[in-house]
Order: sequence, then structure tokens, then C-alpha cells
Amino acid sequence: MVYFEHTCTEGYGFDVSGQQRENRTKNDRSKKSMRIYFDIFIAFFRSSILSFGGGPVGIPLIEEEVVKKYHWMTLEEFGDLVAIANALPGPINTKLAGYIGWRIKGAAGMLLALVACVFPIVIVLILLLGFLTRFQDQRWVRGMTQAVLPVVGVLMAQLTWRFVTSAKKGMGWTLTLILIAASFILMELLHIQAPILIALTLLFVLLKPWKQRSKKEGASK
Repeated sequence: MVYFEHTCTEGYGFDVSGQQRENRTKNDRSKKSMRIYFDIFIAFFRSSILSFGGGPVGIPLIEEEVVKKYHWMTLEEFGDLVAIANALPGPINTKLAGYIGWRIKGAAGMLLALVACVFPIVIVLILLLGFLTRFQDQRWVRGMTQAVLPVVGVLMAQLTWRFVTSAKKGMGWTLTLILIAASFILMELLHIQAPILIALTLLFVLLKPWKQRSKKEGASK
């Protein structure tokens, strides 16, 4: 019986071991793909559910997941993404989640990242809003959010230092410190909105190579 099966598979040109390897490869790819989807959801679920204070508070948490834990982006790429996202309208957490999800797994990854970023917070808000509203005057309720602020400040400071050291590698300490001082003066003293400042900086960086190219062409003529 074994001999009959062997001769039949040989006669029809079947390669059982090859088919098994192919099936195993497909299963491994499918498991790996599902694992990536799971990682996308968990990464943005964690960064979203722990973003007490909203907005910029979630940036270091997203950086922790995307750059340090899963290595989906480098710190320089994440810094560029944050700069561009800040120059565009809308909540920054959802912009970061949408782009990073799209970069990793296309449209499906984008939708999953957005769901993970928004849906858990909406559910928690529905469940807890009535409870917190009832006890909002209680000291322990106010302490829940106020106690988180120092921790968030440390996270923001760590991310700021990593951005500064990353900028120093490309521009040097002198230009980096000049830009930090100029940004502080423009935003804090002159009250220029951060998105406007970021957009002007990006525009300057984009136009600078074009100006240099024009000067070289004029000198060659």
C-alpha cells in the first residue's frame, strides 16, 4: 500500500515534501502578518489609554512603542513625522497613528491604528464621565490627574533631550542651541503659534537647496 502511494505520487509528479514546505511557509507568513496587526493595535492602545492630558502628552508614549519597542521607525524619522504632524490641523495622536499604521500595513494598518487610538478612550469616557462628574469636587478625584502631570513632564523632557541630541548630530551644538533659543522667543514671548513656526522652518529647509542650486547655475554661466 505504501509502495502504491509512493509510485502514484511519483507518477503524477507530486512533491509532497515541497507542498508541505509551501504550506508551512504560507502559514508562517499568515501568523507573522497577524502578529504585526496585533502589535499595531497594542502599541496604539497602550499609548492612547495612558495619554493623560491629551495632545503632546501622547508623543513620548508613541515614540516609546514605535521607535524603542517595535523599531518601526528611527528617532530621526519620528522627529520629522512629529514636526510635519504639528504643522497640520487635527489631533496629533490620530495623525501619528494613521500614518504609522499605513506605513507598516497599508490601509488596514491605518484603520486598525486609528481604532486602537480612538475607540478605547471613547469607551472609557462613556463609562467614567458620569462617575467623575459626580465626584469632581472630591480631593482624590482632582489628585488623580494632578499626580500624573510630573510623570508626563519627565516623559516630555526625555523625548525633548533625544530630539536635541539627534538634531546636534546633523547641525552641531551651536546651530541647534540657536534654533532652540529662537523658537522659545518666537513662541513664548512673541506668541507665534507652533504650527506656523514649524511650517516656516520646513519651507526654509525645502527652499534652501533650490536657492543654492540657482546660485551655482548662475556662477557657472
